[in-house]
Amino acid sequence: MSEPGNVAGDFGQPTKVILRGSLREATKAPPTVYKTVGGQRFFDDLVDRFYDAVEGDPLLRPMYPRDLRRSRERLAGFLAQYWGGPPRYSEERGHPRLRMRHMPFAIGPAERDAWMAHMAASLDVATLADGTGRPLPAEVRAAMFDHFDNAATHLINQPGA
Repeated sequence: MSEPGNVAGDFGQPTKVILRGSLREATKAPPTVYKTVGGQRFFDDLVDRFYDAVEGDPLLRPMYPRDLRRSRERLAGFLAQYWGGPPRYSEERGHPRLRMRHMPFAIGPAERDAWMAHMAASLDVATLADGTGRPLPAEVRAAMFDHFDNAATHLINQPGA
Protein backbone atom coordinates (compact mmCIF):
# COMPACT_ATOMS: atom_id res chain seq x y z
CA MET A 1 0.00 0.00 0.00
CA SER A 2 1.43 3.38 -0.90
CA GLU A 3 1.50 6.38 1.41
CA PRO A 4 0.03 9.79 0.55
CA GLY A 5 2.31 11.53 -1.91
CA ASN A 6 3.65 8.22 -3.15
CA VAL A 7 2.46 5.83 -5.83
CA ALA A 8 3.14 2.15 -6.10
CA GLY A 9 6.14 1.46 -8.34
CA ASP A 10 7.53 -1.88 -9.49
CA PHE A 11 6.79 -4.73 -7.09
CA GLY A 12 4.41 -2.58 -5.02
CA GLN A 13 7.21 -0.43 -3.58
CA PRO A 14 6.28 3.24 -3.04
CA THR A 15 7.81 5.69 -5.48
CA LYS A 16 8.02 9.35 -4.52
CA VAL A 17 6.00 11.64 -6.77
CA ILE A 18 7.44 15.10 -7.31
CA LEU A 19 4.93 17.70 -8.42
CA ARG A 20 6.09 20.84 -10.17
CA GLY A 21 4.40 23.92 -11.51
CA SER A 22 0.78 24.85 -11.07
CA LEU A 23 -0.37 21.38 -10.01
CA ARG A 24 2.06 21.44 -7.09
CA GLU A 25 0.91 24.93 -6.13
CA ALA A 26 -2.74 23.95 -6.43
CA THR A 27 -2.31 21.03 -4.05
CA LYS A 28 -0.57 23.22 -1.49
CA ALA A 29 -2.73 26.34 -1.75
CA PRO A 30 -6.46 25.78 -1.92
CA PRO A 31 -8.52 28.94 -2.30
CA THR A 32 -8.01 31.03 0.81
CA VAL A 33 -10.75 32.91 2.62
CA TYR A 34 -9.01 36.05 1.38
CA LYS A 35 -9.61 34.99 -2.23
CA THR A 36 -13.07 33.59 -1.54
CA VAL A 37 -14.37 36.88 -0.13
CA GLY A 38 -12.85 39.03 -2.88
CA GLY A 39 -9.55 40.16 -1.42
CA GLN A 40 -8.52 43.30 0.43
CA ARG A 41 -11.66 45.25 -0.47
CA PHE A 42 -13.79 42.85 1.59
CA PHE A 43 -11.65 43.42 4.70
CA ASP A 44 -11.53 47.19 4.16
CA ASP A 45 -15.34 47.29 3.95
CA LEU A 46 -15.79 45.01 6.99
CA VAL A 47 -13.44 47.13 9.08
CA ASP A 48 -14.97 50.41 7.88
CA ARG A 49 -18.44 49.27 9.02
CA PHE A 50 -16.98 48.12 12.32
CA TYR A 51 -15.16 51.40 13.02
CA ASP A 52 -18.15 53.46 11.89
CA ALA A 53 -20.03 51.79 14.76
CA VAL A 54 -17.13 52.18 17.21
CA GLU A 55 -17.06 55.93 16.53
CA GLY A 56 -20.43 56.27 18.24
CA ASP A 57 -19.82 53.80 21.07
CA PRO A 58 -19.28 55.55 24.42
CA LEU A 59 -17.59 52.49 25.94
CA LEU A 60 -15.14 51.69 23.13
CA ARG A 61 -14.46 55.07 21.50
CA PRO A 62 -12.18 56.35 24.30
CA MET A 63 -9.80 53.43 23.69
CA TYR A 64 -8.99 54.59 20.18
CA PRO A 65 -7.06 57.57 18.83
CA ARG A 66 -9.00 60.59 17.61
CA ASP A 67 -8.14 59.79 14.00
CA LEU A 68 -9.18 56.20 13.27
CA ARG A 69 -7.55 56.02 9.85
CA ARG A 70 -4.46 54.05 11.01
CA SER A 71 -6.58 51.81 13.24
CA ARG A 72 -8.74 50.95 10.24
CA GLU A 73 -5.71 50.24 8.05
CA ARG A 74 -4.04 48.05 10.67
CA LEU A 75 -7.09 45.95 11.48
CA ALA A 76 -7.97 45.46 7.81
CA GLY A 77 -4.36 44.53 7.05
CA PHE A 78 -4.17 42.12 9.96
CA LEU A 79 -7.44 40.40 9.04
CA ALA A 80 -6.52 40.17 5.37
CA GLN A 81 -3.19 38.55 6.25
CA TYR A 82 -4.76 36.24 8.84
CA TRP A 83 -7.27 34.95 6.28
CA GLY A 84 -4.68 34.25 3.59
CA GLY A 85 -3.83 37.60 2.04
CA PRO A 86 -0.44 39.20 1.56
CA PRO A 87 1.75 39.56 4.67
CA ARG A 88 1.78 43.37 4.59
CA TYR A 89 0.71 43.67 8.23
CA SER A 90 3.68 41.60 9.47
CA GLU A 91 6.07 43.34 7.09
CA GLU A 92 5.05 46.70 8.54
CA ARG A 93 4.37 45.85 12.19
CA GLY A 94 6.08 42.54 12.89
CA HIS A 95 4.35 39.77 14.82
CA PRO A 96 0.75 40.73 15.67
CA ARG A 97 1.20 40.23 19.46
CA LEU A 98 -2.48 41.03 19.94
CA ARG A 99 -2.59 40.57 23.69
CA MET A 100 0.50 42.72 24.26
CA ARG A 101 -0.74 45.49 21.95
CA HIS A 102 -4.09 45.61 23.79
CA MET A 103 -2.70 45.39 27.33
CA PRO A 104 -2.68 49.19 27.89
CA PHE A 105 -6.48 49.18 27.62
CA ALA A 106 -8.83 47.95 30.31
CA ILE A 107 -10.80 45.25 28.51
CA GLY A 108 -13.47 43.53 30.53
CA PRO A 109 -16.50 41.49 29.52
CA ALA A 110 -18.51 44.64 28.70
CA GLU A 111 -15.83 45.95 26.31
CA ARG A 112 -15.45 42.50 24.77
CA ASP A 113 -19.21 42.22 24.24
CA ALA A 114 -19.45 45.72 22.73
CA TRP A 115 -16.55 44.96 20.37
CA MET A 116 -18.17 41.66 19.36
CA ALA A 117 -21.57 43.28 18.82
CA HIS A 118 -20.08 45.78 16.35
CA MET A 119 -17.96 43.17 14.57
CA ALA A 120 -20.85 40.67 14.37
CA ALA A 121 -23.13 43.40 12.96
CA SER A 122 -20.47 44.29 10.38
CA LEU A 123 -20.08 40.63 9.49
CA ASP A 124 -23.85 40.12 9.25
CA VAL A 125 -24.19 42.62 6.41
CA ALA A 126 -20.94 41.69 4.68
CA THR A 127 -21.11 40.65 1.05
CA LEU A 128 -18.51 39.24 -1.27
CA ALA A 129 -16.31 41.96 -2.74
CA ASP A 130 -16.90 40.72 -6.27
CA GLY A 131 -19.59 43.26 -7.14
CA THR A 132 -22.44 40.71 -7.05
CA GLY A 133 -23.74 41.61 -3.60
CA ARG A 134 -23.83 37.93 -2.68
CA PRO A 135 -23.64 37.18 1.05
CA LEU A 136 -20.69 35.40 2.57
CA PRO A 137 -20.80 31.61 2.40
CA ALA A 138 -22.18 30.36 5.72
CA GLU A 139 -19.01 28.43 6.55
CA VAL A 140 -16.84 31.53 5.99
CA ARG A 141 -19.10 33.68 8.13
CA ALA A 142 -19.07 31.03 10.89
CA ALA A 143 -15.28 30.71 10.80
CA MET A 144 -14.83 34.48 10.98
CA PHE A 145 -17.33 34.84 13.79
CA ASP A 146 -15.58 32.09 15.78
CA HIS A 147 -12.21 33.76 15.23
CA PHE A 148 -13.51 37.15 16.38
CA ASP A 149 -15.28 35.61 19.37
CA ASN A 150 -12.15 33.74 20.48
CA ALA A 151 -9.83 36.71 19.91
CA ALA A 152 -12.11 39.13 21.76
CA THR A 153 -12.34 36.78 24.72
CA HIS A 154 -8.56 36.28 24.70
CA LEU A 155 -8.01 40.02 25.00
CA ILE A 156 -9.95 40.38 28.26
CA ASN A 157 -7.47 41.63 30.85
CA GLN A 158 -9.98 42.85 33.45
CA PRO A 159 -12.13 39.73 34.00
CA GLY A 160 -13.88 41.13 37.07
CA ALA A 161 -14.74 44.47 35.48
